[in-house]
Amino acid sequence: MIDFTEEQLERYSRHIILKEVGVEGQSKLLQAKVLIIGAGGLGAPIALYLAAAGVGTIGIVDADVVDLSNLQRQVIHFTADVDRPKVESAANKMRAINPDVNVITHQLFAGAENILDLLAPYDFIVDGTDNFGTKFLVNDACVVAKKPYSHGGILRFTGQMMTILPGETACYRCVFREPPPPNSVPTCSQAGVLGAIAGMLGTMQATETLKFITGAGQLATNSLVSFNALNMDFRKVKLKRQANCPICGDHPVITHLEEAAMPLCDLKAKH
Repeated sequence: MIDFTEEQLERYSRHIILKEVGVEGQSKLLQAKVLIIGAGGLGAPIALYLAAAGVGTIGIVDADVVDLSNLQRQVIHFTADVDRPKVESAANKMRAINPDVNVITHQLFAGAENILDLLAPYDFIVDGTDNFGTKFLVNDACVVAKKPYSHGGILRFTGQMMTILPGETACYRCVFREPPPPNSVPTCSQAGVLGAIAGMLGTMQATETLKFITGAGQLATNSLVSFNALNMDFRKVKLKRQANCPICGDHPVITHLEEAAMPLCDLKAKH
């Protein structure tokens, strides 16, 4: 158990008075290590809320720089950050929110050759990426490394998410076996995305992360949670781990990690 300073007791007071969190839960948050893959639309609210919550170590992975078109939804980046590396821009805001947090920046693309090393130091992984190829890679790597993680995807007015506990619950490939053919799904630049949708889904993923660390509530495992913001319709589809899943099934056939080049944005299912 951490000995809290007076400043920390005040900073985290609204967590501490929650019986599902309390001092013990806040101590777990301060000792936790979370990796966010992607510092864009989803990664922005995830990073802000995890830093504000006092997650002790937060790694953030992204190779890109801030573009003016990002600012409509990537709320961690400001106009003055255009052309600045996204991980530097994000880390600056996270440290400004909460100096308790140790932010580790990884200015690179997560690929098959480095992803297992990236995952290794962390307790929980959050997928904030924007393409199918990387999402399947993150799933496969987390299954291989036995790292629990949160999947999320957005497009237009819709979002979907699920939480995966490798070896215990359904994984992404239990639901979607392989990436769709190139150009079969429109990209954000082609179909658009309402900026606030990224905030809605990213906040849901941040919530799942905090619940996993503190043990509060029930995780969104073995279910695909989706919403359509045009009519505020939320759905939860029950899932189960598939014995014939190519990565987490009884007889896995995926023997090495690889990523496929895919268009940006990734919401495969229509809601």
